[in-house]
Amino acid sequence: MVRDVSVCYELFCVAGRLPTGVMLSSLQRDRAVLSNDRFKLNIRTADRPILVPDARRWMKIITRYRQPDNVRGAVEIAITFVPLATLWVLAWTALHFGYWWLSLPLAIPAAGFLVRLFMIQHDCGHGSFFRHRVANDWVGRVIGVLTLTPYDFWRRTHAIHHASSGHLERRGIGDVDTLTVNEYLSLSPWSRLRYRAYRHPLVMFGIGPAYLFILQYRLPVGLLFSGWQPWLSTMVTNVAIGTVAAVLIYFIGVWPFLLVHLPIVLLAGSVGVWLFYVQHQFEMTFWSHASGWSFEEAALYGSSHYDLPRILRWFTANIGIHHVHHLCSRIPYYRLPRVLRDHPELRGVSRLTLLQSFRCVRLVLWDESQRRLISFRELCSLYR
Repeated sequence: MVRDVSVCYELFCVAGRLPTGVMLSSLQRDRAVLSNDRFKLNIRTADRPILVPDARRWMKIITRYRQPDNVRGAVEIAITFVPLATLWVLAWTALHFGYWWLSLPLAIPAAGFLVRLFMIQHDCGHGSFFRHRVANDWVGRVIGVLTLTPYDFWRRTHAIHHASSGHLERRGIGDVDTLTVNEYLSLSPWSRLRYRAYRHPLVMFGIGPAYLFILQYRLPVGLLFSGWQPWLSTMVTNVAIGTVAAVLIYFIGVWPFLLVHLPIVLLAGSVGVWLFYVQHQFEMTFWSHASGWSFEEAALYGSSHYDLPRILRWFTANIGIHHVHHLCSRIPYYRLPRVLRDHPELRGVSRLTLLQSFRCVRLVLWDESQRRLISFRELCSLYR
């Protein structure tokens, strides 16, 4: 029996579970969505199905993009870490000489590079950045010290997220807590207030990221009783973070360290949580009970194609092409745009523009009858 969850996931990803033929279930016929720059067409009851090759064929097609390039990987690290370190030093220099008003703006591009560094760690966790697992794991662990993320623990929870995304019976690890309408209506007033507070933008994208990266990741929350490996990952990462922080504080002082580093970490954390949010929390996403759930359908329709401007695609390492990533997580991020160029029929699947993504903030509950996410305001109008 394979015990490593990430290995189990990769085997599951390659195997697939849909029968051959046309990948079109009754659920897809109910809520298929096509969109491009000029129009958006929602099809809820289609007499003529949207023909999409079966999932096994899609996975076979895109697996040819999986091979990592070690040289490209090294270059990606260099063009991400060196600018981050340079901006950090410049921010400290500006603060040291009294130009604090210059130090704070430098935190914005620095946070962008820190987000990109996290995306490299993300690909390492999927075994897609370098050809050898040892290289992926050790680069991921080192980067985890800079991103305040215990790599081995995070890799395991993230693999669970991939293997159970969109599965209503397997929520709770590595995802944004999402209740169905019926679950919310069955809550006590106090529990409803807690859920509303949790889903409020100030908590979700402000307080939440700070809590997640600074406090929650200091313990293997979610895997507290899953053996010694999650504890080892978090504790070793904590020691390494403390060591690096202590050295920097020794040389530059505690307040300069906090004034330079904290804005970068907080901003990068908020951006990271926002990206993860819009990748799965959009109106026509996919959620289903076990009887109607499949890995491939959840990957294509429960993960968005976040079509960002070019500069933002670069800083986010193409993570917006999330539906393709979920369908085959072994594809390096720098090959994801090639998949869309070679197979343009995938561009319109679950496509979400930057402007459209801001509307996703209000979507907080899964309506099983309509098979879409709705807002609290819609809930009041539909179920009063």
